[in-house]
Order: sequence, then C-alpha cells, then structure tokens
Amino acid sequence: MKIIKYGRQTIDDEDIKSVIEVLKSDWLTQGPKVPEFENAVANYVGVDYATATNSATSALHIACMALGLKEGDRVWTSPNTFVATSNAALYCGAKVDFIDIDKDTYNIDVNLLEAKLIEAKNNNALPKIIIPVHLAGQSPDMERINELSKIYHFKTVEDASHSIGAQYKNRHVGCCDYSDITIFSFHPVKIITTGEGGMALTNNAELDRLLKMHRSHGISSTQQDMISMPKDELWNYQQITMGYNYRMTDIAAALGINQLKKLKSFISKRHKIAKKYDETLIDIPIKLPSTSPNSYSSFHLYIIRLMLDKISKTQRQIHDELIDLGIMVNLHYIPVYRQPVYQDLGFKKGYCPEAENYFKEALSIPIHPSMSEDDQNTVIKLLKQVIV
Repeated sequence: MKIIKYGRQTIDDEDIKSVIEVLKSDWLTQGPKVPEFENAVANYVGVDYATATNSATSALHIACMALGLKEGDRVWTSPNTFVATSNAALYCGAKVDFIDIDKDTYNIDVNLLEAKLIEAKNNNALPKIIIPVHLAGQSPDMERINELSKIYHFKTVEDASHSIGAQYKNRHVGCCDYSDITIFSFHPVKIITTGEGGMALTNNAELDRLLKMHRSHGISSTQQDMISMPKDELWNYQQITMGYNYRMTDIAAALGINQLKKLKSFISKRHKIAKKYDETLIDIPIKLPSTSPNSYSSFHLYIIRLMLDKISKTQRQIHDELIDLGIMVNLHYIPVYRQPVYQDLGFKKGYCPEAENYFKEALSIPIHPSMSEDDQNTVIKLLKQVIV
C-alpha cells in the first residue's frame, strides 16, 4: 500500500550538491552561508534585516526577548496553532491568553481581539505582545491588527511559520509592514526547508541587533556593546545579556539558499493542487478552505471541515479509515489551551468556542510539491469513498 503524506520536503540533486559543497568546506556551523541565506530571504520578502535560527521556536523565543518580554507581562495569540507559539511567551515568564478564531479563515478573530483589548484597558491588563498566526499560509487581517497596536500600544510578532511565499495586500509576508517582527519556519513539511530552521525578520535595526545577540549566548564582540575592562586583559567578546545557542548551521543555510530558488514553483504547484481539490471535492459534505481577498496563501496546508451533521461517521472514524488506507491526514490544531500544560495554568475546555468547533471537524489532507497527479486522484477517490 502506498503511503501519501499530508506534507513532506521536496529535495533534488542541486539541494544535495549545495550541502555536499559545505561539508567539504572549512565551515560547518555558522559561517558565510548563514548571512547569505539571511540576505536572500530579506531581499525576497522586502525587509531590512533577517536572523536565521535553528528552529522557528527559537526565533519566536528571541523575538519575545528582543521586545523586552519579562515575567508578569502578557502575550495574546491564537489557540489554533502549534504549542511553540505560546510556549515562547512562557519561556520568558509571561502570562499567555488566547483570542478565538474567525469562523472562515481560522485565524485570530480581530473583532474579538478589539473587544478584549477594550476590556483589558479598563482593567489595566493590556498585552505587551500579540502574536497573530498565519494558519495554513493565509495572513490574518494584519492591517487592522496594526491599527489596534497603535491605539493599545502592544508589539506585534507575526507567526508566519506557514507563510513564506505568501502575500498580503500584494506584498510578501515577511516584509513587516504591519508588525515589529515576522517569523518563518523551515521545518521539512513547510514551504521550503533547511532540515530544521527558522528566521526572524524586522525593519528595526535595534531589534535586529538584539535578535542576533540573543541567538548566540547574549555575546557581542562589537566594541560599542562591550563594557570597558582592564587594558592589560584580552577581552575579544563579552556576554552582554542572557542568550541561547540558537544559531543555524552553514549546512542548513546552504540547503535553504537552494530551496529559496524554487519557492515560486513550490507555491505554484501547491495552488494547482488546491485548485483541483476545490473543483473535485465540492460535491461532498465538507467545507473547503476560504481565502481572504487580501491574502495570497502559500497553501502550506489544505484544511477541510467535515459537515458532521450530514455524515454518518465521526471525525475520528474518518481520520482512522483514511490512515488505514495510506492517506496520512492530520489535524492542525488541537486548541493550545486544551494541552495538559495549559490546563495546569487554569485554562478549561470551552474557552474558545469557535476553535473547539473547528477542532472537532478539521482535517488536513495531503498537499506538497512532490505530490503526483495520481497521488491526488487517489486522495480524492478515497476521501469520497470514506466520507460519502
């Protein structure tokens, strides 16, 4: 039985060659390929600065650190995301809260966000940072979130882990027109991969300096950062602040540089697959993905919602039957606050009703550039067979 995964990397001989060249060079850890990759991504999306990291989780963490997040501060985000989004705030000792999702895009509901901000201002409990999540590669309403940030004085970190190659209002996601920092992920199932890896992008020079310092142990070798020490002692670096070893390797960066060259074709293939799903699955009892007119999705995921009132099976039964047939569907995501760690923080089932409705009905079906037409036809046939 052939296994068709919901997502996977697409690696060719040129990718392999680029990695081999680094393995034969003098640099394996962070060397010249890392800034080359940073510059390539920054130029592609139209942003001033980029900081490559060993994961998007690391990038989220240092973004919170660079913005001065500390114990007792508040961070709000979407419950419909991977736990890393909110975990980054917990790493800093901050308090986390969640805004329910829009019923069509499954991104943060900006109307609910505004209402919660009004209430929080009255209670002197405004967030320091809001982290909107780009689910499946579609941008949230960033322009409106940016307008709210000016009124309520919070910082904005876009978790665009799904969205390199996507656009919002005809500009590449990552340009930071409406945010302080944007995060990309280069995990193997994402749009392009570095094996593991992430990146934090910004137009603010001081934030870029802090991001790079936090990425590498909080150490600086720049004289303007360093504190004066006895002249007869050799101080060629100093730890200025707390930091971590979150550096990307040149091996990973070399792969990323070559993958970036194929980004446009990867996105085009994902849109072709999505279009065929749109056309062929319209006659079965599922809700197809909804795309905002302001957004050009990267289609990292193709998420369907089961109309369970019209289907004689449960979400779990459909999931398990498809898996047994070799269709590796997945769920993105269980609401973060339902996880045991967050239950221990006091969150309860039902906190975000729309996110919970979504959780009970959603399935991610296969979409990735390596997927053949025959593979997609198999997915369509078996999906109809199992659901109808």
